[in-house]
Amino acid sequence: MRRVRYESTGGPLFLEEAPVPEPGPGELLVRCEAVGVTLPVVRKVAEAAEPIALGGEIAGAVVAVGAGATRFRTGDRVTGLCFGHGYADYAVLHEAMASAVPGTASAVEAVALVRGGLVALGALAAARPAPGETALVTAAASGVGHLAVQLARARGAGRVVAAVSDPAKAPFVRSLGADAVVAYTDADWGTPADYVLDAVGGDLLTPALAALAPGGRLVAYSSGGGTIQAYDLLVGAKSVTGFQMALIAREQPTRYEAWRQELWRLFARGAVRPAVHAEFALTDAARAHEAVESRANLGKVVLRP
Repeated sequence: MRRVRYESTGGPLFLEEAPVPEPGPGELLVRCEAVGVTLPVVRKVAEAAEPIALGGEIAGAVVAVGAGATRFRTGDRVTGLCFGHGYADYAVLHEAMASAVPGTASAVEAVALVRGGLVALGALAAARPAPGETALVTAAASGVGHLAVQLARARGAGRVVAAVSDPAKAPFVRSLGADAVVAYTDADWGTPADYVLDAVGGDLLTPALAALAPGGRLVAYSSGGGTIQAYDLLVGAKSVTGFQMALIAREQPTRYEAWRQELWRLFARGAVRPAVHAEFALTDAARAHEAVESRANLGKVVLRP
């Protein structure tokens, strides 16, 4: 089979021939029809000291089932997060991370919806939103952010503000239901928000925190790091919560599954529409990474093996 790999920090990415993997206990072997490209993986390629396996969201048909895996059979269509080599014709997916794909959804829609939607739902739950509150979503045009905009509305937000890196993205996020759009460089982010869902981190944490109303909550789910001054929390009685999806998947599987089912229900009734910026062949994986790294994408970037 074909697989994308690299040998040193920063790449380049290249295709190689590799044996089809065997599913271990509790694992599924999936013939990949779509693979989601994520910012954390793109960053690791650029920054990690040692090469990593290029993983991410995958979707496709189960072709083999490992010992002890009981939820799925050969031929079932699934999607989930692959921690091994996912940029490939075939990939191994742990059954606990797998979600059934309904017949109404394509593989591309599945990778654009499920993992990003789970992160957005989880961050939203961590914000403890009350009906009618104002939500502010950073990286609002990203693979996760564009879903967070829609989910905040579906969960009862009275006003949704989308923060983006480029004002040219405004029509896209408005089409998803954002009431207002601000650029990161704007001096004033408008009406104070009751909660912020932040997927950027770094230097953006300061203006995101300043955009909160007194008593507001910021949920940080970015891999971008950053520092917050305690005084900035104290003066406005504000709070910051870190959110990590892996912890929920590992320790709260019932909640994790409930969120998955909620996503598919919202998708079925058209309340959440996953957007795909572009689809790339495996041979163009480097271009897919460039689209994400440059933050030029409107929605999800997908590889099509």
